[in-house]
Amino acid sequence: MTTPEILTRALWRAADAVCFDVDSTVCMDEAIDELAKFANKDKEVMDLTLRAMRGDAQQLPSLPPTSSYPWELISELHARGVAVYLVSGGFHAIIDPVAQKLEIPLKNVFANSIKFFFTGDYAGFEESEPTSHQEGKAEVCAYLKHRFGYRRLIMIGDGVTDLAACPPADAFIGFGGNQVREKVKQEAKWFVTSFHELLSELRRN
Repeated sequence: MTTPEILTRALWRAADAVCFDVDSTVCMDEAIDELAKFANKDKEVMDLTLRAMRGDAQQLPSLPPTSSYPWELISELHARGVAVYLVSGGFHAIIDPVAQKLEIPLKNVFANSIKFFFTGDYAGFEESEPTSHQEGKAEVCAYLKHRFGYRRLIMIGDGVTDLAACPPADAFIGFGGNQVREKVKQEAKWFVTSFHELLSELRRN
């Protein structure tokens, strides 16, 4: 075990706030792909999504369709008085119900809002939301630290936008339980493949 990993584990055990990515972290899939299949545009959207996840394109919004909730881990964090946030480039319309099932307050969800034309057709997403662009997760972490004075804020996720949120996050934990991004695996000081690893480390205290 390397010194950076030891330090990251220690920060995790002492966390006062945790920000979780949603797609391919809290939820199993990159749901924009599922949405694309429904619209028969899966190849075009998958190509764009892969480029975005590798850091080659602007962050795309997504809708988590199938979920594998880290129930026990988040319950443990709540019991310890640790603030839990969902920070995603996806849409509130789908992420908010996920937050409610995990008993995460909706005010702790940072995501995008869908816009529609008066005809009801999709008109894009609200570009003023921080998570609508590549540096948005870092902005959210900086805002939370400034607003609430968190000293040990941890970002957990599978993508390069999650990795880029540290700093200002005090530590980043790479998550490969659903998808393994090689850049994230290589650059994360601690990389896990299950929520059980995080829970076990937390319970060392």
